Amino acid sequence: MTVLENIAFLEGSILKFDRETISPAANSTAPHIHAQSEKDDADSYSDAEAGVGGIISEILEEMGQQQCVPPTSATKFSTGSLVEKATDETEPDKETLPTSSDAPTDCLHNPTWRFQKKHIFILSEAGKPVFSLHGNEENLASIFGVIQALVSFVQDGQDEIKSIRAKDVQIVFLLKPSLILVAVSRTGFSAAQLEMQLSDVYHQIISTLTFRHLKNVFSKHKGFDLRRLLAGSERLIRHLVLSDSSTGQTNKNVFTFLTNSIRVLPMQAAARLSIVNAIKENCHNHKNLVFAVLIINNQLITMVRMKKYSINPADLRLVFNLVESSESFKNYDENWTPLCLPRFDENGFLHAHVSYLTESCQACLLLFSVDKDDFFDLSEVKKRITEKLERTQCFSIINEAAMKTKKVKLPTFGSDIPELKHFLYKPNAIAQLLCSDFPRPYNTIEGFRHLEATYCNLIECVHSVHRPLKLIYKTKSNEILLAWVTSAYELYAVFEPFAEKSTIIKHVDKLIKGIDKEFDTFFINSHPTF
Repeated sequence: MTVLENIAFLEGSILKFDRETISPAANSTAPHIHAQSEKDDADSYSDAEAGVGGIISEILEEMGQQQCVPPTSATKFSTGSLVEKATDETEPDKETLPTSSDAPTDCLHNPTWRFQKKHIFILSEAGKPVFSLHGNEENLASIFGVIQALVSFVQDGQDEIKSIRAKDVQIVFLLKPSLILVAVSRTGFSAAQLEMQLSDVYHQIISTLTFRHLKNVFSKHKGFDLRRLLAGSERLIRHLVLSDSSTGQTNKNVFTFLTNSIRVLPMQAAARLSIVNAIKENCHNHKNLVFAVLIINNQLITMVRMKKYSINPADLRLVFNLVESSESFKNYDENWTPLCLPRFDENGFLHAHVSYLTESCQACLLLFSVDKDDFFDLSEVKKRITEKLERTQCFSIINEAAMKTKKVKLPTFGSDIPELKHFLYKPNAIAQLLCSDFPRPYNTIEGFRHLEATYCNLIECVHSVHRPLKLIYKTKSNEILLAWVTSAYELYAVFEPFAEKSTIIKHVDKLIKGIDKEFDTFFINSHPTF
């Protein structure tokens, strides 16, 4: 048995690397390796060994590395107002895990750690730990060593390891310049979806450092401890990857991630135009201002931009993540922070003036400038925008729209379809998502996890690189599932199980027509310029 086969022996299954079905990596002639289990129904381990952490531990045991390197203290440096020291509230898992003073092997054998539904590991190409979603990186040194050994061994054979499947556990690898990112998941996410999430995590790191800085650091010192530069920004990564059911909470953010989209605050077009005008007339004379973004409750109210420039939806999600996970922004009237938007310019920072409008209207305004010395000018711009919004009574319009999204479970036309339980609708041209709220049973964590897994499966099927589907109609004992992809939109819906197919077809037609009729309320067709 080869070394690689020894490494891949876990959960009682030999993982076969199928080289006949591999596809070439992007920008590389090396093939991908997909590991698939020959014995998926293996049941040779007890429940105590069946968690995600148990899978990883079995790899360690097969390699004869059953102990962790003793922890050491790491120096932390602040990189500006973008990062702040995480509190116990943002890192709940570390409260139940072994501390640095405990025995180094405790983390691997701690049930709380082992049974987490998702783990994210980030390390440098040299094997230096950078981040662990759960637990202290220093107590997991041998896991990082195994990951680095796996990646290096496969690369020596001119291959690239992509994923491993063991029973219900997915292990996905994403190799980026200077960094290795790994997801170990027992959720409904497919390997492709986990790779997308790892890509978001990578871009979250770039948004803090820029690609140029990251490259320069490791070109000078391959063994550099990147945690020194990321100190405090771990909360951004945690918030980004824990927006699904693995935290035991219901959250719509997971659906925007799965569909690569953003959510828009539903609002009458005339009211939104009033807000746009208030922003435009106070921004058009500022030569360094690139974007003005107004958001509330993780929903876009409007964005005004300089001509010829736009923000990718994935970059907007990073902006949303920054605001949603930074309670400190609310403690100050005005904030000034550097932020790299990787799809806009991965090598440079924009500088964001971040502020909440007023105590009575908790919408957050972000003004992005290319000039790091623009704080006071943008402070004056924000002041004028706020005054204009107040004069035109836009604060009450925003508050009313935000309250409606908390109360209405389905749009008016959707509530006329009693068999409709939930739906997602995404116009492809603008990458925005309409997501209905969660009625019973989806308002419980068990129900939400089921809904999340359902949409993960449907989205994976219609976007499969091997055999994409345009229409899915699936009848189950407790629900009927529908996925319909056209050149104009994507629709995913869940209906009651007793509905007839002919009735569902009529309901889908009614739903699409209702959305089209109120399109300007639910979506922003184009972002105005100044």
